[in-house]
Amino acid sequence: MHELILHHYPTSPFAEKARLMLGFKQLSWRSVMIPPLMPKPDLTALTGGYRKTPVLQVGADIYCDTALIARRLEAEKAAPALFPEGQEFNVGLLAQWADSVLFQHAVALVFQPESMALRFAKVPPEFAKAFAADRSALFSGGTSTRVPLEQARHQWPALMGLLQQQLQREQGDFLFGEPSHADFAVAHCLWFLRGTPVTSPLVDDYPEVAAWLGRVLGFGHGSLSEMSSEQAIAIASEASPAALPDEAFSDPNGFVPGQAVSIAAVDYGVDPVQGELVFAGRDELILRREDERAGTVHVHFPRLGFRIEAR
Repeated sequence: MHELILHHYPTSPFAEKARLMLGFKQLSWRSVMIPPLMPKPDLTALTGGYRKTPVLQVGADIYCDTALIARRLEAEKAAPALFPEGQEFNVGLLAQWADSVLFQHAVALVFQPESMALRFAKVPPEFAKAFAADRSALFSGGTSTRVPLEQARHQWPALMGLLQQQLQREQGDFLFGEPSHADFAVAHCLWFLRGTPVTSPLVDDYPEVAAWLGRVLGFGHGSLSEMSSEQAIAIASEASPAALPDEAFSDPNGFVPGQAVSIAAVDYGVDPVQGELVFAGRDELILRREDERAGTVHVHFPRLGFRIEAR
């Protein structure tokens, strides 16, 4: 059985979401540090060009997007559940809202000049300039649009009010009573805001939300040990992809098994990954691709939020 390998960097909010889910599941995993900026040649050897963070590797299978990573972790260890029985729809819908709407508001607030000045106070000016250019490229070409800072400030109390109301009405300590994927999807956005004293009051001024966030962060990150990117690539090269899901291939737009396609996110980070479409299920798409360093890999994407195009 292959180890869980997370490719990430410390300050990535979505990586924090994945790390917390690993902690919640009490899983052991290997940590591979990747650059926060492009290029990322070792990661590209595995993904074929997908640039968002984090990426989960299990042998020669590469999982993109934390929504799909959550489902892969659920398959790895069923309990405690990220998708509690009877709450799957509510959990999935709130997580999707948090990863898009709430996250975009958090980005606008974090990227305000006063906040960024503190975040980059101890780094060379050249890095700050490169970071700004990289994030501009990341958010270009997709459907996602930046929330203006004034609008994010204006709407933030309403968003926090909704969270406070949900927490007040549940009998348990989490958004749906017991912990779920939704808690981690919301938490990473607020963790991001906690990064500087400029934005931390946007969380700490809401006591019930702040207390809930402390409980979520209290799950920690599980048991991890470091691994180099070269080691991770070698593991992929020496492994074979896992068997495809036991589900009929079904694509409403007529794509067929073995077809040469590209798959890309639709919101931001829209760099396409090219390969052979080997699986299209209700929730998941899988591309088979060859890399001179990583060998044969299967790159997994969620159906929601991604598009397929013929090559």
